[in-house]
Amino acid sequence: MLASPICVCPTGGRPLATGVHVDSDSDCSCSPSSTASSTASSTASSTASPVDSDSASTSPTDSPSGDPASPVSATELADKLIMGHLKQQRESEDSWYASAPDRERHGALLRKAIDVILEEAVFAGTDRSGKVCEWRDPEALRRAMDLSLPYGDGKAPADDGALLGLVRDTIKYSVKTGHPYFINQLYSGLDPYGLVGQWLTDALNPSVYTYEVSPVFTLMEEAVLQEMRNIVGFPVDQGDGIFCPGGSMANGYAISCARYHYFPEVKTKGMHGLPRLAVFTSEDAHYSVLKMATLLGLGGDSVFLVRTDARGRMDVAHLEELVTAARESGAHPLLVSATAGTTVLGAYDPIEALAGVCRRHGMWLHVDAAWGGGALMSRRRRHLLRGVHLADSVTWNPHKLLAAPQQCSTFLTRHAGVLGGAHSAKATYLFQPDKFYDTRYDTGDKHVQCGRRADVLKFWFMWKAKGTLGLEKHIDHLFDNVTYFKEAIRCRPGWELVLREPECTNVCFWYVPPSLRGQQGQSDYNDRLHKVAPKIKERMMKEGTMMVTYQPLRGLPNFFRLVLQSSGTTVEDMDHFICEIERLGCDL
Repeated sequence: MLASPICVCPTGGRPLATGVHVDSDSDCSCSPSSTASSTASSTASSTASPVDSDSASTSPTDSPSGDPASPVSATELADKLIMGHLKQQRESEDSWYASAPDRERHGALLRKAIDVILEEAVFAGTDRSGKVCEWRDPEALRRAMDLSLPYGDGKAPADDGALLGLVRDTIKYSVKTGHPYFINQLYSGLDPYGLVGQWLTDALNPSVYTYEVSPVFTLMEEAVLQEMRNIVGFPVDQGDGIFCPGGSMANGYAISCARYHYFPEVKTKGMHGLPRLAVFTSEDAHYSVLKMATLLGLGGDSVFLVRTDARGRMDVAHLEELVTAARESGAHPLLVSATAGTTVLGAYDPIEALAGVCRRHGMWLHVDAAWGGGALMSRRRRHLLRGVHLADSVTWNPHKLLAAPQQCSTFLTRHAGVLGGAHSAKATYLFQPDKFYDTRYDTGDKHVQCGRRADVLKFWFMWKAKGTLGLEKHIDHLFDNVTYFKEAIRCRPGWELVLREPECTNVCFWYVPPSLRGQQGQSDYNDRLHKVAPKIKERMMKEGTMMVTYQPLRGLPNFFRLVLQSSGTTVEDMDHFICEIERLGCDL
């Protein structure tokens, strides 16, 4: 309710606050002065003719609101005033700030921005003649780009020209992960079909939690997840699955589902009263297993790291020892997280043997195939995941070996109902049970998230465009490149493979510069070799010629890890990698 007095136009117009100016030629016959006069006259009249309280008429606030001739309350007048003021303000205002596309205002900017993105990020950014990165130290990058925000009334927003400049600067100083010479992480390449799906997703801006707001994406997710479960080998038309914000979260879902499967009371009572739960994974497994155990309240000490063999695969005998020791210490063995394609060496754990251990001890078997799961698409390579159909759950990231755009991660399980049982909250403002359609398609309640991006579209669109045969050829191309590269360096002076026969598309190797060759017997050899990879990496980054990562592992000095994930790379690119590393490191 407004504090200032309110005057009503006697002709039936909108309420006016005292002092509001009305044009003299307006259809309205009232004005501030006339209103004041009529108010004073009315006041004088009422003062001259007092009404006995016993015969007083109904007050304005008691008048029936349905009678248009009845006086209106001060609250109603205030509401009408506000509505009229807002309408007048909106009619005269330039809504340049509105978050809505306007063809006249935004059409040119959108077309120009798309042209810049296509030319400079998509095509020039993936051209072998261009740089992978335009390296700047953090402080130099802050000076090169205007990262400040127009905060405060004195700061004008950027115009279209400035915004297009920022688009160009963002492209210029960003790493070109679609470049054929970017082989630094477990993602790379730029799939044109995936890009179309990514752009369409952003244009539609969906959130996939109920069928009513995301009908197409709900059914699309079900179709893709069902086919992925079929490829894994789970029983046909059974099980469940979800898209997740990354493989780490998918591994967290595995622990959460396993815990609920064996101890459903945890959902309401928490960890109180449960035995100490034990999780087992290899020493080379992804760090997310440890992180998720911590996040879910099991604690880092509940994660037992199993030794690996010479090829990086989990040692089944050592797992048996750890399970027995954990049980004897009072812990309850809950889950084994096998890895299909370890981050560094690309090793595939022996899933069949691990499934036998889990059956004997009543444990949940999870397979983290975030990296190596793409091999399931190839008839020549799917044997690497032999036994995966025996798992209780699988993490599989199409944005890794299958080259879908970031991010695209899935969690698949053979157990129908466990995702919803473990995570649903049945919020009635979103998941109403009395909707007019089949609410089984309101799939969002089995996710930990509420709002959720439609990560399915880009992968579905790729799959549609290439077919399963195209995805199979993509995988076979990657493994063929690995064969070429490892054979090219196997007998080349100064090159040493960490694993003579890598299982996945990770090729790990040392480049030994001429100054260190023949000195393997020296006491400081490993220390000196340890410094070679970081120095070569620094040089390639500053020149922008390529990007390949390095790391130590279990006491080994730093070695390079070339990860092949883009089928846009050729055997000529393999030769380029070899020659470029030699050029950058020959004088060390």
